[in-house]
Amino acid sequence: MDSILTRRSIRKYTDKPVPDELVTELLRAAMAAPSAGNQQPWQFVVVRERRLLEAIASATPYSGMTRGAQLAVVICGDLSREQNPGFWVQDCAAATENLLIAANALGLGAVWLGFYPREERVATLRSLFGLPEDIVPFAVVPVGYPADHPEPADRFDENRIHFDRWQEKT
Repeated sequence: MDSILTRRSIRKYTDKPVPDELVTELLRAAMAAPSAGNQQPWQFVVVRERRLLEAIASATPYSGMTRGAQLAVVICGDLSREQNPGFWVQDCAAATENLLIAANALGLGAVWLGFYPREERVATLRSLFGLPEDIVPFAVVPVGYPADHPEPADRFDENRIHFDRWQEKT
């Protein structure tokens, strides 16, 4: 629970390199995500090349933090593995969340940058990484050792909980 409740979006990183062993652990966690029909329709591109991190940072007005990251993971949906149409999005979201929680547990910082379903963003990543047509870039997660440590946010709101049926809250 601690890794879930203390996870924060980290947008500033130190220049300390992230060892390959930790990257493998992040990907192991991502691939442990639940998957509809166990189709596991994900592929991952690990990006360490500074030129590519810069290109991701320029891809949207919201991805500038990639410039300071030690690496980024591009989470992609593999439509060739899709057995249950449309569920690849949920599966890739679960893999992305697992990666974020694992990063926090390993002392790393990370943030979820959404690319899918914005076609212009998808096209940018598709071109940048030479992705085949059946591979859809879903999200990018910049990773590094955190340069800042925001306090955990308590987002629990009992007014959003309904038992047995919808009930308006006053």
